[in-house]
Amino acid sequence: MKQIKTLLIAALFIFGANQTINAQAKTAHVDVSEIMAKMPAMLDAQKQLEQLSGTYDSDYKKMVEEYQAKLKKYEAESATVTDLINGDRSKEVQDMQKRIVDFRDNAQKELQQKESDIVKPLMEKVRASIQKVGKAKGFQYVLDGSTLLLADGPNLTADIKKDLGF
Repeated sequence: MKQIKTLLIAALFIFGANQTINAQAKTAHVDVSEIMAKMPAMLDAQKQLEQLSGTYDSDYKKMVEEYQAKLKKYEAESATVTDLINGDRSKEVQDMQKRIVDFRDNAQKELQQKESDIVKPLMEKVRASIQKVGKAKGFQYVLDGSTLLLADGPNLTADIKKDLGF
């Protein structure tokens, strides 16, 4: 009987300690998407990417226009030139098509790489700010609010923006 009493007291103590530990775990949330979208450095980065994309689009359009003009010219002249010349022209047109496709693919890869190079340090800066503010306010967990289904805890988004200077 004495052992049961001891086990019961130990169980109550463990249960109570567990409740105390759970009550002390402080959780907050932050909307990283909103911060990144309104971050001045990110807005500047988006402008740079748009300019680069515009340059690639312009070059791509010139290449396509040149291709279409050459194709139209060759089709119009195909009946009046020899088969050897038509064969050479066909190969030239195929080479132009390949260059256009390669240019488009490389431009997309370069834009993605440039975006990654720009966004990564900004994301690290936001993450560091979240850790700084979260620790300063005594939170043990800070969750990204863009993926939360229920967010009853404090929202640190405004505090993070203030810490980042905007």
